[in-house]
Amino acid sequence: KYNISINPATTTKNKTGSWRSSRPIFDAEKCTTCGTCERFCPEGVVFLSDKINSKGKNYRQTNLDFCKGCGICATECPVKAIEMRPEIK
Repeated sequence: KYNISINPATTTKNKTGSWRSSRPIFDAEKCTTCGTCERFCPEGVVFLSDKINSKGKNYRQTNLDFCKGCGICATECPVKAIEMRPEIK
């Protein structure tokens, strides 16, 4: 049995968005606000937006200043509402 210790939300102390190679793009219409992406984000930078989709639901967003572009949010999203796209600089 392995014990893995992680320290989530460490990038909120240091901006990492400048070296990210891909970024999560959220489809507000597909988002069911289940919060899976927020729970799985290792850096804790996914949050519930104050914006509302056509279904009247708030949806999730990412603070791109601190997102590392790991893609875990997109992988874990049960409705595939997040797509990882190459970072354009």
